Amino acid sequence: MDALSDVLRSVRLTGGVFLDSRFTAPWCVTATLTGADIRPFLAAMPRQLICYHVVINGRAILSISGEPSIEVCAGEVLLLPGNDGHVLASEHGLEPVPAGSLITMPPNGGLPSIEYGGGGNETQIVCGFLASEDGYNPLIAALPRTLKLDLREGTSREWIESSVRFAAAELASGRLSSSEVMSRLSETLLVEAVRKYTSTLPENESGWLNGLRDPHVGRALTLIHGNIGKDWSVEDLAREVALSRSAFVDRFTSLVGMPPIRYLTVWRMRTARLNLREKRMSIAQLAHAVGYQSEEAFSRAFKREYGVSPAHWRDSQAAG
Repeated sequence: MDALSDVLRSVRLTGGVFLDSRFTAPWCVTATLTGADIRPFLAAMPRQLICYHVVINGRAILSISGEPSIEVCAGEVLLLPGNDGHVLASEHGLEPVPAGSLITMPPNGGLPSIEYGGGGNETQIVCGFLASEDGYNPLIAALPRTLKLDLREGTSREWIESSVRFAAAELASGRLSSSEVMSRLSETLLVEAVRKYTSTLPENESGWLNGLRDPHVGRALTLIHGNIGKDWSVEDLAREVALSRSAFVDRFTSLVGMPPIRYLTVWRMRTARLNLREKRMSIAQLAHAVGYQSEEAFSRAFKREYGVSPAHWRDSQAAG
């Protein structure tokens, strides 16, 4: 198991397929994935969503405001890490129709579907999702607005192709594809797309993704995000990744852009800020959850980072 897969597992992603779309040219739709679209799949409403489209046959053009259009063909996948609203079409210049207005709900509780278009060449797109209860994830934040993956490439090609064929067969029979296989497929699609994207990054560029693809720093990032509340020291992390203290600090700082303990502090504070806004935890409980032995020590660290105490920051959010 590589560091990228480990980090994804540590943020507890859940995935599945929620829509079978069949279009005939000419066609054009606007689409935005919402919590309501995937409510049947999840026990709780997610705080972060990733949308993806698998083109089973035909072709489509995806457009996002401010970005170049992307053509995607049969056997390819487009992922939207930021879950941006987008347009899918058979060609440029068509008037879009909201995809949500075209969805048909099957009477037997199966998978929702769309059948729409002018009767020309057919395109079938299976729409899926990845959801996380975490409000912010460094991996997702570091990605571009779109990722394109060719299912004929990559280390997991055969498994992905067989899983997509399984999904298509399930869809054709009217069954709801929300099994563990589909959840694993969704995660694998993201892993492969991110791996392809990181391979294109310059070697000398600092940043979270470049750190992740390094075996030593990637392992350290996995450990930190897998247990952000642990009392990590530089020595602990260096020992876990089989480097000397100095070599580890130099390598981590060069690739990620900051020293490891500074990085740990930053993510503890970001995690704390999200929990202050979205969870009903006392300051003392939150201090322990993000790795501080006392409420006082946590409050001092929080104030150094944001200029106000945790209690004042929470009050200001409530007032806003």
